[in-house]
Amino acid sequence: MKRLVVIGNGMAACRLLEELTRLAPDLYQITVVGEEPFAGYNRVMLSPLLGGGTDEQTITTYPHQWYRDRDIRLITGSPVVGIHRHRRQVITAAGHVLGYDRLLLATGAAPRQLPVDGVALKGVMSFRDLHDVRTLLSLPAARVVVVGGGFLGLEAADALVKQGHDVTLVHSRGHLLNQQLDEAAGHRLQQDLEARGLKFAMQARTQSIEDNGHGGVAAVHLGDGQRLPADYVVQAVGIVPRAELAAQAGLTVNQGIRVDDTLQTFDPAIYAIGECVEHRQRTFGLVAPLYEQASVCASHLAELGHRRYLYADSATRLKISGIDLVSFGDFSGDGDTLQLELPGSYRRLQIRDNRIVGMVLYGDVGDSACFETLWRNQTDISAVRATLLLGEAFCNLPGNGGDQQEEIAA
Repeated sequence: MKRLVVIGNGMAACRLLEELTRLAPDLYQITVVGEEPFAGYNRVMLSPLLGGGTDEQTITTYPHQWYRDRDIRLITGSPVVGIHRHRRQVITAAGHVLGYDRLLLATGAAPRQLPVDGVALKGVMSFRDLHDVRTLLSLPAARVVVVGGGFLGLEAADALVKQGHDVTLVHSRGHLLNQQLDEAAGHRLQQDLEARGLKFAMQARTQSIEDNGHGGVAAVHLGDGQRLPADYVVQAVGIVPRAELAAQAGLTVNQGIRVDDTLQTFDPAIYAIGECVEHRQRTFGLVAPLYEQASVCASHLAELGHRRYLYADSATRLKISGIDLVSFGDFSGDGDTLQLELPGSYRRLQIRDNRIVGMVLYGDVGDSACFETLWRNQTDISAVRATLLLGEAFCNLPGNGGDQQEEIAA
């Protein structure tokens, strides 16, 4: 049997293992090295875990028995410290020397650190993995400042409010989820979260984190002069592909590990998938493209290499604390805007040449599939334009069919 070593045990790696063992169950002797001391779990469910809506057992999607049933050797809690490409060996911190015929890098991404004084103080933390959630759940009721108004920041902030903390979220832009929502929907989201007890400092940048004199946090200083008293700070300001191992091994690294359409690096024995990669000048942070990469890469590792990975834009579906959001395309560019505001619901369609080029739905997203299909098929909506915002019953046009793809923040 050929030897396959997988570095990383996140959602992309687990999906690839599931697909590969289905396609070619007897082709490889597989060893998986995970830096975290856990079996495979669903990172998307960390927010409900922090908010008390689920438990660790439920989010463990690939328990230890799953690996044993497939004769996969799983090494946890021991990060890889070196890759020797010419000897085709992987070295772990615990001293394992693992030979390989094929190597898969699925090292994921690390939370971006705030570039400010005080970021190394005790009490400054991230919200990225199961260890982070355990740490946050262990905190006594306190004043917490969350920096970052993206998906993870909002989920962390709302969950911490549910845990009884006094939480202020700092965001540098004028409205929340500024990459996924337009201004109107972003303001609605802020108002709904304020009603739950979350406070906001908008259009504000973190200047520094103040030391309490004992190596902990006393306050967060903002660029506009505000001082926010705090006991803890949670950073949620984006992610950075973890490509250090690949760079040390001499692989091509730019924003991430460079791969071709087969998810292969320039070394034909080494593949890479997930948040650690760069494909055609693009990096990734949503689940749907990661799973597609895993599927394509698995077919090549299974020596059924007839597929190519090409990124396809699709709708982003998010759930912020029970509030549904869907967006896609260019929802704030040129063209005409169709807009409908109702209690608890907001709809915006951007139209150009009688075709949908972008959309934002907030609250009631039941008709999103119909709108998305019209967008994906570039259907002329002239015949239903006047009633389009009323929903699916009014937007069924000939040829309006197709599949939808869901994307969730990873």
